[in-house]
Amino acid sequence: MTQAVTTTRAAPFRVETQFAARRPWVPSVAALRRWAVAAHRAAKACRRPGRRGSEAEAGGLCIRVVGAAASRRLNREYRGKDQPTNVLSFPASPVERELAGSLGDLAICAAVVADEAREQGKAPPAHWAHMVVHGVLHLQGYDHESARDARRMEGLEVEILRGFGYQDPYRLVGSPNS
Repeated sequence: MTQAVTTTRAAPFRVETQFAARRPWVPSVAALRRWAVAAHRAAKACRRPGRRGSEAEAGGLCIRVVGAAASRRLNREYRGKDQPTNVLSFPASPVERELAGSLGDLAICAAVVADEAREQGKAPPAHWAHMVVHGVLHLQGYDHESARDARRMEGLEVEILRGFGYQDPYRLVGSPNS
């Protein structure tokens, strides 16, 4: 008598993309997805019991590319800062996470990311990758409120970005160590 062996395969991590702005340079849907999936997998591999977001398996997130006006409005409304910012993370509620498998949403401002990349001497794809990875890690419960948490989050960001061939985003361009 032979027994059938069944394997359960986890559903793929979904990344929905929305474009409310496309200029300046914005990466492809495929690139945004690659960066988000890599950050999700790395965070999942490093997750410690009890960390926020570890109760239910997240099945996806939404990345919305926005303009400066929308970023400013969101930043003012949710963070009390009246200026556009590079990336905002909106974690899903526990109910959304449980029922829909949603990790949450990211709002990334194309204009701010382009300006920062230029000012910091970074290639646009490298800076975009950093913003996606940074935002996804926030959705996974990482933060940089304390020096210890910042070191942990930044170390994971550097590791993920290195996997794509990008340099440490926290190392200053032109510094003796770069």
